[in-house]
Amino acid sequence: MERKPLVAANWKMNKTVPESVDFVQEFLQFLAVPPGVEVILAPPFTSLAPVGKALRGSPVGLAAQNMHWEEAGAYTGEISPIQLRDLGCRYVLLGHSERRNYFAEGDGEISQKVSAALREGLIPILCVGETLGEKDYGKTLEVIERQIGSGTQDADLEDGTEMVLAYEPVWAIGTGKTAKPEEAQEVHRFMRGMVASLFGGDVSGGMRIIYGGSVSPENTAEIMEMDDVDGVLVGGASLVPEIFARIVKSAAKNPLDTAADQGG
Repeated sequence: MERKPLVAANWKMNKTVPESVDFVQEFLQFLAVPPGVEVILAPPFTSLAPVGKALRGSPVGLAAQNMHWEEAGAYTGEISPIQLRDLGCRYVLLGHSERRNYFAEGDGEISQKVSAALREGLIPILCVGETLGEKDYGKTLEVIERQIGSGTQDADLEDGTEMVLAYEPVWAIGTGKTAKPEEAQEVHRFMRGMVASLFGGDVSGGMRIIYGGSVSPENTAEIMEMDDVDGVLVGGASLVPEIFARIVKSAAKNPLDTAADQGG
């Protein structure tokens, strides 16, 4: 099965509503999305509705940065998968290292969120990755195996398109350090093999596995050349419309000229 490249922007806790809408308007002017590349934006919760409205009619999709696993209830400050779907979200980021590290989200909690997203028709982007200490001690694959195994333990998958995996080495997020393409490929290949062992070859072949960690216009094309890298999850570089448009173009298998290159 041919896997469509995915380029996802994670804005984290950045941008007001007016700034978010301005970004979308400028970004859509810069970019004529190349065929075969799927692009999604994950703004903060406060901007989901206005960004979704601004994206209406465009080829760019909407994602959330997190969610609770219950449909409704007494969970002050949380947001449910049903509420996200109501806002037009198709994707949701789950298990990001910042959620694991700063908010003590454990593997069991993340597994509940993954199952809830699948149940409610959202596509979870399950983030996994090792810290610098774990990398130095040679525990990268052990950490990845644990996080994928626990995160998908209750998942019901048919062809792999229902979920995306994102390899985000913690030591590369926001540091300017990036895994060498060959290093990323080694981990991605391991991840695909693990999915095959858990769910079978059809699911493994259909599931997109994307890379995140100091992604830039300069390194995207090289990363995307790797056989098992199906896209990129972009943090800081996704906050500037022109830079993110260049990343999208670099991720295309057969990139076309963008409006920015044509002086638009």
